[in-house]
Amino acid sequence: MALALCLTACGGGDGGGSVSAGPVASGSSSAEGGSSDGGDSSTSGPAYTVPGSVSMSSFNEGAAQTGNDCAIDTSNVAQGYVGASARSDARLKFQVTKGEMSYNYDLPGDGTPIVVPINMGNGAYTFRVMQNTSGNNYVELFSVIENVNLASDTAPFLVPNMFVDYNESSAVVAKARELAAGAANQGDVVRNIYQWVVDNVTYDHAKASELASVTGYVPSPDETLSSRTGICFDYASLGAAMLRSLGIPCQVITGYVSPDDVYHAWNMVYIDGEWVSVEISIKPNSWTRVDLTFAASGASSTIGDGTSYTDRYTY
Repeated sequence: MALALCLTACGGGDGGGSVSAGPVASGSSSAEGGSSDGGDSSTSGPAYTVPGSVSMSSFNEGAAQTGNDCAIDTSNVAQGYVGASARSDARLKFQVTKGEMSYNYDLPGDGTPIVVPINMGNGAYTFRVMQNTSGNNYVELFSVIENVNLASDTAPFLVPNMFVDYNESSAVVAKARELAAGAANQGDVVRNIYQWVVDNVTYDHAKASELASVTGYVPSPDETLSSRTGICFDYASLGAAMLRSLGIPCQVITGYVSPDDVYHAWNMVYIDGEWVSVEISIKPNSWTRVDLTFAASGASSTIGDGTSYTDRYTY
């Protein structure tokens, strides 16, 4: 049942829908309905305004269903997330299941809550707190069944969760707002964030080696912003935190990239306009892959050939 999140030497590129491999030419932009063409780069779409506040997620202890020293809060499943907390001296997992699909998250045993996405669409979900008995064997401590009807398909990817962690006072939110200032459309926002990350965050080979045999790694967007280094999961989490805080849906995907099936992380973005350049082609109202690690300084020796991606988990 263990959820493997060992994201080490990794990279990627285009697996369909976009190519994100290299610096992007800057360009000016116009307002609603217009477009910009700064040489090799153009954006277009409805006028964009930076949101006045961040859409947040939270664990509502008062609304949680409880039992056996466990609490599961399903009060916000329509907004795309669920929370859990528990107390135990044994290792715990929070399991989210829909049909035959299942996600398992490390759950602290000291009562600290976690928030995870409702990422398998509408339908009947089972949420379980599981306790380790031996090896990879777990037993259920408490469970809740809930029929989920999401407010929108993008709702889970507009708020923080344990792998895309930020709040109103986060440094990453302030930086995102700075980068989005003056953007004419959502294409401008994605371009500005992409370009800044590519130019300022370098791949951390030492960290990749240290985490080569470690599972359960959880990235911190603020730490990545501060250190300006990271592995692929850090890049993807940073990009998602910036874009979500600005009201732009962004997924973090983990899976495998060709040719050697290296475990990797990347983003999928959804905008109401477009950004087109030599490296990027993002079209309106469709999920498009953006691989920040592929384009980042110092990552070239770790990446695959960018021709094939295999999705495993979506956060």
